[in-house]
Amino acid sequence: MNQAGVNEKYKVSPFYVFFLVHSMQTGVGVLSFQRVLAKSTGTDGWISILLAGLIVHILIWIIYKIFSIVPGDIISANNQAFGKWIGNFFSLLFILYFLIIGMTVMISYINVIHVWMFEEVPSWAFSVVFLVLIYFIHTGGFRTITGIAFLSVLLTSWLLFVLFYAMEYSEFTNLLPVFHHTPLDILKGTRSTSLTLLGFEMIVMYYPFIKNPKSSQKHAHWGALSTTLITVFVYLVSLVFYSQKQLELTIWPTLSMTSIVELPFIQRFEYIDVSWWAIIIITNMTIALWSASRGFKRLFNVQQKYPLWGMSIIILLTNIFVFDIDSLYILRKIVDPYGILFIALYLPLLLVIISIKKMRKRI
Repeated sequence: MNQAGVNEKYKVSPFYVFFLVHSMQTGVGVLSFQRVLAKSTGTDGWISILLAGLIVHILIWIIYKIFSIVPGDIISANNQAFGKWIGNFFSLLFILYFLIIGMTVMISYINVIHVWMFEEVPSWAFSVVFLVLIYFIHTGGFRTITGIAFLSVLLTSWLLFVLFYAMEYSEFTNLLPVFHHTPLDILKGTRSTSLTLLGFEMIVMYYPFIKNPKSSQKHAHWGALSTTLITVFVYLVSLVFYSQKQLELTIWPTLSMTSIVELPFIQRFEYIDVSWWAIIIITNMTIALWSASRGFKRLFNVQQKYPLWGMSIIILLTNIFVFDIDSLYILRKIVDPYGILFIALYLPLLLVIISIKKMRKRI
């Protein structure tokens, strides 16, 4: 048993961290990140994606360095660094952040469903379906959640090859010119892709559920690298398929590209794309809400199902009383930039404080 109190039978092999990281990063942001990135960095957007990916790798290294000093999860690390009361305050911020991430993913996907498929179906109806499904996945424990992440990667990987269909209508001169943006523009572009690459930070909650967790670091890096390369590929395909102006005006470039696919047995291929994407989105929501409810359990010593019920009610009420577009705008304003800055600045600070305390103990 470690400080987070996880029995060995509930842990997963280090190999599965690849799927936990990759499935959480690959979410609804992949459907729309190109438009904002094209506005800020244009044909140099792929550089911003690679830079954002590099930052993700640095933060993953920091997370594993923290837990090499303080075994357990982020709750243990916060208490070790700041004491009980201040540490619990920062832990509450993490719980709130995980909840907002899960809510943002759900409302974003429901918005996609409204626009592309079922405009008249109310948001709360989709929320109920997703939340009930998430609850039943949670009842199976973290091993079941890991299995869902594993299956989501395997079952949705074919969607990547659909983009090759767009290559037939591509203009490769759209990739030029290259390196014509300032370093400041490139840095601004990294923020545009950050919501797409977020999700790796959930490691701070499920780290104690990994067998021999130190050996899982390479798998976490491989998962993040896979997401980064896929994001670069999607952006490059979007650049050659759309003109610069079209890309800046298209809300969901990835879905719009799939709409050109023609098959003899189906007229609207994007219906399959949107529906199949639910497998990815359910994984995103499940991991995010599990992390939030697990943090609440660790902090207040209650059964994990109770905070999960409470968070589900909050999400449902949000979908009932706040129009999904308005709530989505508010949530994204919270996550970007405040949530991103919180993760990028807090984790290095936490590592510095923990390292200083460790050195003082040696003295």
